[in-house]
Amino acid sequence: YRKLYCYQKAEIIYDGTVYFTNRFYHKYDRTVGQMVQAARSGKQNITEGSMVSGTSREFEIKLTNVARASLEELKNDYEDFLRTNKLPIWDRNHRLVARLREINKSVPNPTYETFKKAIEHESPEICANTMITLIHICTYLLKNLLKKQEIEFLKSGGLRQKMTKARIDERNKRK
Repeated sequence: YRKLYCYQKAEIIYDGTVYFTNRFYHKYDRTVGQMVQAARSGKQNITEGSMVSGTSREFEIKLTNVARASLEELKNDYEDFLRTNKLPIWDRNHRLVARLREINKSVPNPTYETFKKAIEHESPEICANTMITLIHICTYLLKNLLKKQEIEFLKSGGLRQKMTKARIDERNKRK
């Protein structure tokens, strides 16, 4: 799972969220816990889904969907931050969104350090929009992973389907 690009992005998002919440929220604000937990859930459900894939393709798909939903929830928190602070939410055509995507594609195995300048920028607008952009990238990767998982499930089924097929095959051999 550590080699999955979506996991690598989710790890950057988690670390960036910890940084962001420590910087822009009071430590006792409930939003801090909610944002950090959503970021953690995104990362951890990718891990758990990957680990369970050998025994349950169905559960793998469910956990990947949970990861995606958690990151969408986190994206809404960043958008709320921008809106309540009267800062713009960048659209996909914003020049800095394009630059972040370009960096993401051009740097092999990007890490937190790759995006640190933007994540830790002095402008809260740049920080929050950078996190939103990284979440968009990660949820796009998760969407593609889900498509692959669903194709694999339809092609070969899960453990339950394989066990049923094995039992039927065994019965047919005895006849």
